[in-house]
Amino acid sequence: MIKIKTKLLLGIGLLFLMILALTIIGTFNINSLKDDTDNILKANYNTLDYSKNMLLALDEDITKPQVLIKFLDNLEKQKNNVTETGEREATQELIEHFEQLRKSPYDDSLFKAIRIDISQIMMLNMQAIQNKSNIAKDNAKTATMWMAIAGSFCFLISFILLYNLPRNIGNPIKELTKSIKEIAAKNYSQRVHYKSRDEFGELAKSFNTMAEKLLEYEGLNISKLLFEKKRIDALINNMPDPVIGLDDTMKVLFVNDEALKISGLESSEIIGKSAKDVALTNDLIRLLIQGLLLHNSNELQSKEPIKIFADNKESYFEKEFIKIFITPTGETLKQHIGDVIILKNITPFKELDFAKTNFIATVSHELKTPVSSIKMSLHLLENKKTGKITEEQKQLIQSIDEDSNRILKIISELLKLTQVETGNIQLSILQSDPSEILNYSLNTIKVQAEQRQIKFDIKADENLPKVKADTEKTAWVLINILSNAIKYSPEKGRILIELRNEKDRVLFSVKDNGKGIESRYLNRLFDKYFQVPGSSSFGTGLGLAIGKEFIEAQGGEIGVESEIGIGSRFYFYLKT
Repeated sequence: MIKIKTKLLLGIGLLFLMILALTIIGTFNINSLKDDTDNILKANYNTLDYSKNMLLALDEDITKPQVLIKFLDNLEKQKNNVTETGEREATQELIEHFEQLRKSPYDDSLFKAIRIDISQIMMLNMQAIQNKSNIAKDNAKTATMWMAIAGSFCFLISFILLYNLPRNIGNPIKELTKSIKEIAAKNYSQRVHYKSRDEFGELAKSFNTMAEKLLEYEGLNISKLLFEKKRIDALINNMPDPVIGLDDTMKVLFVNDEALKISGLESSEIIGKSAKDVALTNDLIRLLIQGLLLHNSNELQSKEPIKIFADNKESYFEKEFIKIFITPTGETLKQHIGDVIILKNITPFKELDFAKTNFIATVSHELKTPVSSIKMSLHLLENKKTGKITEEQKQLIQSIDEDSNRILKIISELLKLTQVETGNIQLSILQSDPSEILNYSLNTIKVQAEQRQIKFDIKADENLPKVKADTEKTAWVLINILSNAIKYSPEKGRILIELRNEKDRVLFSVKDNGKGIESRYLNRLFDKYFQVPGSSSFGTGLGLAIGKEFIEAQGGEIGVESEIGIGSRFYFYLKT
């Protein structure tokens, strides 16, 4: 059987030879026609031109030297251009008659004889032109016939190649491509029925062998795959946390026992169903699907734990969404194939947190009464009616008073923290004037600023709109920020305060020129109990955390910018 490579070489080689033959035939015939044309031009047309010039000279005065020279010149040329039968004799007679004319220039019979000689020469060449033209026509017909034969043969060969080569190559490739797609779709029973002995036949044979081995491999491994699936199902079901698996179309692939328990569903009611359809009748699934959609769209989602009543008690779970990607065999780009939802049971931690919050609230409340008594006793000691006190005693009383104030501040922050953690923040949101909030805050920290000789630069837009805020709690946040700015600013420093209207909200900004905060600590400043390492603060690390809760509870936003050696800028926005 002829190989595909051999077929291509023979077909293209034959076509090349036919094109070469057609080129040679065409070139030969064109050159032949060119030679015929050149022969007519050189042998006959020139003679006619010489004869015409001699006749014109005879019509003039032949005795004139210039006319005589013209005649002699053309006669000499004709003498050297004799090409036809009888032309030499006619030319010789013309020469003899002209010699006689030169001796007898006024003999009219000689003029007549010369004209007859010239006419005879012209007649011979005109007949030769006619004969040669007929020969050229015959040559042209022959050339056309051969060109037509060669062209037709080339066309026939080309048509045969055009019809057979693509079919001989394309059809097997098409059949193999179809079979490969079937194999890729795991239809291992697919076979290629191509019986030729060329390269495609060998490829089809190899393909069929591969398909048989794949079918055999699938049969051998199906039990192993089933075992692995059961093992994976067992692992998922024995996980202590609820787990739900979805494909890329939001169809539920698996749900473990813990997830079924807290959802109140049976496996037949959710597995294999669209999660969106299940969410229509189940609140938990609806909440999880909404969180997943926000997660996939990179939108802000709530990080609050989910509270679920199950097993006759309240349980708390933290959501975690995991996107699953794979890189298909033979490809380089990752492909999203589904999502896994994990609910981490944080009930024990939540219970401990509640216990800690209640403990802090109880201790703070119990400490507030004795500290208040200490404050009252200090005021009594400072009263002159109780007796005179020494300078050392005054210093001790002042130190006790400062410590008492610090303890009261800590107790106040702890009580506010318990409000935040128990969700008992009591907000009185009204239309509040930003300038009034600022003035109240400045009056509160006036003494603290004067002690360190701190000056305030205030930049406030005119006609600021009112904001939706709890005036007391917003002022508390601003006072805390201003106190920190005073504390970390150098003595006799300046603090920039800005109030600016930005679209549908108002900006409160406080910028100091202290030593600044390292960038690695900025994202932790609003965490509970966090204090920047190396700071000289004796606080609890709760002020900014509570302030963040107060601002966000009012629908606002709080943040910080800082750079070492330049200072820090704390800001928050409130809606108008």
